[in-house]
Amino acid sequence: MTRQVIEYAGIPVGNVIPDSGSLKFIAVKFHVHDLDGQRFASASDVLRATHKLMSAPAAIPCAA
Repeated sequence: MTRQVIEYAGIPVGNVIPDSGSLKFIAVKFHVHDLDGQRFASASDVLRATHKLMSAPAAIPCAA
C-alpha cells in the first residue's frame, strides 16, 4: 500500500502511510490534529477514529 488520502465529509483531513506494519496518520487539517502520528491497523480504523473525533461535542471553555 502507498499513501492514501483520508477524507471526512468529502474534505481531505489527512494521509496514511505504511509504517512498520501499520498505517501512520498524518493530519493536514487542525480539526484532526489529535490523531496526528497515531498508528492504525487499517484505513477503516482511521476513518472510524476521524468520525468519532469530529462527531464529539466541542469542549466548553471554563469561566474564570
